[in-house]
Order: sequence, then structure tokens, then C-alpha cells
Amino acid sequence: MKCRKVFILILVLFLMGCEEDNSNIPEPIKDDISDQDEVEVDNSNEEIDEREEVTRESRLPSDIIKQSPDTDLHPPILHSDEYETPILLEIISTSGAEDSPFILPSGDKLYFFFTPDVRVPANEQLLDGVTGIWESNKVDGIWQEPTRVWLQEVGKLALDGAAFVRDDEMWFASAREGYTGVNMFTSTYDGENWVDWTRVSDQFVNEYRVGEMHIYSNELYYHSDLEGGKGNFDIWMIRRIDDEWTTPTNIEVVNTEEMDGYPFISSNGEEMWFCRTYLGTPAVYRSVRVEGVWQEPELIVSQFAGEPTLDDEGNLYFVHHYFIDGVMIEADIYVAYKK
Repeated sequence: MKCRKVFILILVLFLMGCEEDNSNIPEPIKDDISDQDEVEVDNSNEEIDEREEVTRESRLPSDIIKQSPDTDLHPPILHSDEYETPILLEIISTSGAEDSPFILPSGDKLYFFFTPDVRVPANEQLLDGVTGIWESNKVDGIWQEPTRVWLQEVGKLALDGAAFVRDDEMWFASAREGYTGVNMFTSTYDGENWVDWTRVSDQFVNEYRVGEMHIYSNELYYHSDLEGGKGNFDIWMIRRIDDEWTTPTNIEVVNTEEMDGYPFISSNGEEMWFCRTYLGTPAVYRSVRVEGVWQEPELIVSQFAGEPTLDDEGNLYFVHHYFIDGVMIEADIYVAYKK
């Protein structure tokens, strides 16, 4: 199985399922984003207080039994003595799919993608009131009940995911009304809400084929099937100099003929964490940068483990998928605390 997120699968289903009924529905997804010349979107948030708040639990299917470490047929396998045994983030995890985690360096806020039932066609999930980006805050060392992150006007459809947050800026992928395909947007936090949703240009899609990404300083790391790679998806980097992006550089030492993707760069820029197939399932790897050069990566967690994200204490958060008879039934967020 290749590393891939539930969010992308849902987008594919959404695009296929709605194509005949709505001329505004995006064309088939290319797991790409774009970034540069910004195009303004209608950013009105005047009705934000009128949203109907729906709980995740109210949309969970009754026939899916919540999986746990005790019932997991393929639990994560830790390969490093630097970390404690991975554990489930219980208040965040449901019988639905929690995926695509991103934790702030401070370790007190976690963003993730949620959908209650991976079996439901995405054109129906669009209407469930809960599929999208959620956040949980840690208060006095305890994670709180997650809340929805709204990135669209009331009454308009959007399927958002793949959040990356730095300071008061969020980057996220979205298939939404009025746009063709899956686009990348930015948003600004005003102290209460995420506002000023702004679409970034198509240059990265057409030229650089940017996929899952992470920004460190003036470096943007991403995975892509760009020509010149080693095969499948590779990890690439572009650097912003004087408001211009350089030609993509293949990070050869971390790439193989298999799938290498979903890069995360530590806030000090010294570690790259990413996903690669290991013995047929997604696994988490780490490469260390020494004197400006990325080193040969090492395996950290295997067996349906992917999309790593870390806080500044070095605690490793990742998504774990549950499979029964070859079918994915749910996904949860796990954490391996740094010793």
C-alpha cells in the first residue's frame, strides 16, 4: 500500500460522484497545490455565527465498532529507542477517520482532517456538516474536545484538508464551489477565526507539480511525480529568493523508486520526517541535516504509519490506518513521546 491520505481519496470520490450533476464540480484531482501570485477569493465571513454546530459523534455510523490497540490486527511497530511506545490520542480518535495531523511547534494545538465514514461517497460527506479540518487544544497537559475549523462561507460547499500552519497563516487544500480541481488556499487567523481565504496561483501545479508540502524558512519541501525523479513520488525542494522560487531540487538521499512523500521539517530545520512504503505498508522515516546536507534516512515507525508531525519537544504524531481483510475501516492519530 502506498502512503496516501483519506482526504485525497475523498476528494477523488467527490469529483467522480458529482461530475454529471453539477457543472461547477471540479475536474479529476491532481494531488497538487500551487503557490505564488495570489488571486483574491470572496472572503466574506459575516454569517460565521449562524453556522449549525454538528458534533462528530452525531455522524458516526452505527455499524462500525471503534478499533483500539487491543483489537488492532496491524499495530504500529516502533524501530527507535528514542521514543516511548506509540499510543492513541483517545479524545481525538473516533470510529471515523482522523487523518492528516499537523501539530504546532508549541505542542498545544493539533489540526487534523476528519470524516465520519470512509465508505460514504464524498458528494454525501460534503453535506454531513463535519467532514473537514478540525483542531484540538491542549490545556494543562490534556487534549480538549476538537472543534471544527471553518474555511468557507455559510451555505457554500467546500472539502478542505491537508492543513499546514505557521504563525497566523494556514495553507490548505480545497475542492470548493467556483473552482476547477483541487486548489491550494491560504488563510489568516484574526484572533478568533480563520479569514481572508486566498487562492494561490497555478504556477506550482503546471510547472512544479507540487503535492503535499511543508515550509521551513524560505524552503518549501513537497512530494511530486515531477520528471527527473527516481520514480513514483519523490521529495523535492524549492527555495524562495527575492520573491522568486528557484528550480525544484530533488532531495536524492531520501528518495527511492518507491513512494517517498508527506515531508515534515522540524522547526530548527535539522530533521526531515516523511512517509515511505516499508514491507508493503506506509512507514515513517527520518533524515538528519548535517552541515547543510541531508543524511541517509532511518526507519522510525512502520506498519500503516504515515504523515509525521512533531512538536519542539520531539514528540512524534502520526496517522495510523486500521485494515480488516484488506479494507480500511478507520484512521486514528497516534503519538510516540520522546524519551
